[in-house]
Parts: sequence; structure tokens; C-alpha cells
Amino acid sequence: MDLVSSSTITTTATNNNDSDIITNATPTVPSPTTPSRYENQKRRDWNTFCQYLRNHRPPLSPSMCSGVHVLEFLRYIDQFGKTKIHNNTCPFFGLTNPPVPCPCPLRQAWGSLDALIGRLRAAYEEHGGRPEVNPFGARAVRIYLREVRDFQAKSRGVSYEKKRKRPKQKVPSVPSAQQSSSSSTPPAIAADATAATHTM
Repeated sequence: MDLVSSSTITTTATNNNDSDIITNATPTVPSPTTPSRYENQKRRDWNTFCQYLRNHRPPLSPSMCSGVHVLEFLRYIDQFGKTKIHNNTCPFFGLTNPPVPCPCPLRQAWGSLDALIGRLRAAYEEHGGRPEVNPFGARAVRIYLREVRDFQAKSRGVSYEKKRKRPKQKVPSVPSAQQSSSSSTPPAIAADATAATHTM
């Protein structure tokens, strides 16, 4: 079946030229789906990474990229972070909420870096990269992220341990036999009925 655009008018004549059939075909236009926030962020991250590779000396393509280049990229974007990371010598090292500002640098938070690597790892494969050579899944990158997490946890006094889900409490169920007996006849009426049968 051929698809005809809405501006096309098809005229079909019958064999005996009795009448002309004019068909106006209106195609079903798929509703434009707006990309999710995750998809938009992933696209921006991928563009940023590709721009970094183009500015690299020498310039690189994503297919030439390795885990070492990913680590260079992570250290590059670290300077644009907004999270205060206290140095070992800072008097506020290990404090969650320091009372006054300190000169320690602002860095990318571990959670942001971890999410960024996840998005870039997915984007790399979406752009034709093979999963087995994905530089964002390299062992060196995983070790780096683990070290950043551990140091930031000590520096900021923040725990990154996953919260365990509490098991749901079970509500005791009433057996169906008790439900039927309790819902049928009230006890007082049942007692009156038994007494009346004994007196008769």
C-alpha cells in the first residue's frame, strides 16, 4: 500500500470512463515525542565529550578514545564542580556542615560523576561503539570513581552506603470462616434464637 501525502490528489478512472474517483489521502502523522530529561542530558554530555576530544592535542575521535582519555576528561570537568571538597589539612575535614567558609576547592560531586559516566557509556554504544571496548566501562574509570567516592565521603562526612529497604510488615489476615460467621448474625441475636428454641 502506497502512502500518499495530504497535498496529493489521486485521480483514478474506471475502465468504462463512467466516473472519476478522487481520493484525498491524509497520512497519519506520528505525534512528536519529546525526549526525556535523561535523553536530553545524555545528548548534551556526549556533545561536550566530543568537543573535548576535538580540542585534544592531538584531536581524537570517540573510536580512538581509551579509559585514559576518559580519566583526563573527568579531571578536566572537575574544575567546573560546585561541591566543596575539604583537603586533609582543612579544620573542617569530615564535617558535613562547616560553620564558616573555607578556601578548599569546589569539585564535581561523586554522584554527578557516576551519573555522567553512566550516560556517556550508554551514548557511546548508541553511536556505534562496541560494548567490549567501551572506554567508559574501563577498569581504571571504575577504580577512579571508587577513589573519588571514598575520599569525598571522608572529606564531607557523607555516607554513600545504599539504604536497605525495610521489609513490608505483614497484616494478620482473618480466616474466611471467622469472617463469614462474624458477619452473618450478631452474637446477641444468635443467643436469643438459641434460648427461644430451648423454651419451646
